[in-house]
Amino acid sequence: MKPSRIVEALLFASDAPLRAEEISRADESLDEDLVEDAIRTLREEYAEGERAFDIAEIAEGYQLLTRPEYAGYLERFDTVPRPARLSAAALETLGIICYRQPIGRAEVEFIRGVSSSGVIRTLMDRDLIEVTARGEGLGRPLLYGTTQRFLEHFGFNSLEDLPRPEELPVILREQTHFVEEDGRLIGVEVPDDEDGEARAGTSGVEAGRSGAGAGAGAEIEVANAVEHGTEAEGEAGAEADPGDSDDPAGGAR
Repeated sequence: MKPSRIVEALLFASDAPLRAEEISRADESLDEDLVEDAIRTLREEYAEGERAFDIAEIAEGYQLLTRPEYAGYLERFDTVPRPARLSAAALETLGIICYRQPIGRAEVEFIRGVSSSGVIRTLMDRDLIEVTARGEGLGRPLLYGTTQRFLEHFGFNSLEDLPRPEELPVILREQTHFVEEDGRLIGVEVPDDEDGEARAGTSGVEAGRSGAGAGAGAEIEVANAVEHGTEAEGEAGAEADPGDSDDPAGGAR
């Protein structure tokens, strides 16, 4: 059987991206080089035949997906799977985590200006973020980072596909360090100018209530940059998950 047909069958049947090494295990005659050649052949066939689908590179693997220009037609049918769209709060938090990972909840809240434990919990439930380490500060807080599922969800091949930090609002480029003072967590920002002095700011939820969380609107821009306007799974028209909203009660994680 032709290698391209074997590869095509696997990609068609799989609901997640497959790496070349994984595909090569399907038959003894296959190896990674043959798989890569087969994928190139299939892409050429699809382009020449003006097919409604193509092979996309996602999460360091390959997946057979419909082309974006057909999304409008698919949205009209309930039989086409569509996961719930992430809320603005969830996208905002996810944008912060993906650029500043590994990052703790207190730092996320310092940037957003509101309690984020509920949103972080929702993102973990959806397997978009995970605990990657523990911090060195008071209580050794949990540090979060994005998952392989995050790449699949937004159609990125790797984190290198994200927009460059210099293209984003300045708030994410500021280097904020956190120190303990009188039992409180204090954010100390390092300015961009070389001869400037470090500026101390209020911490966590206090920052948001006093106006230091004004960057929250900018974080929505970051979220939009991460979302790229379309998510890989064709989520347009889906309802936002109420569990994505900010959790005013806080709660340590």
